Amino acid sequence: MRLVAAMVQDADADDLLNALVEHGFRATRIETTGGFLRGSNSLILIGVPIPQVEDVLDVIRHHCHSRTQIVTPADAPFLNGEMEVEIGGAIVFVWEITRFERL
Repeated sequence: MRLVAAMVQDADADDLLNALVEHGFRATRIETTGGFLRGSNSLILIGVPIPQVEDVLDVIRHHCHSRTQIVTPADAPFLNGEMEVEIGGAIVFVWEITRFERL
């Protein structure tokens, strides 16, 4: 068993959750806040058997996209002027699970 944890932008989270369910995966969403731009993100947790990890990763790749955003000093006070940054996509961790129970 593996636990797939995907940190995604809120803009992608609903589509990702819907796609995971359509593919037969159960997922849990935890709302989070990013550290750099203090933006709203979601942590999606998915427990899957080892053979299905790549299927989950394919769904994440298909539904989480990077985009550019103009950042101003109001968004990030440490900036001296506007800056274009790439946001979005997904940060994914896959952990081995030694025990899994659905109660």
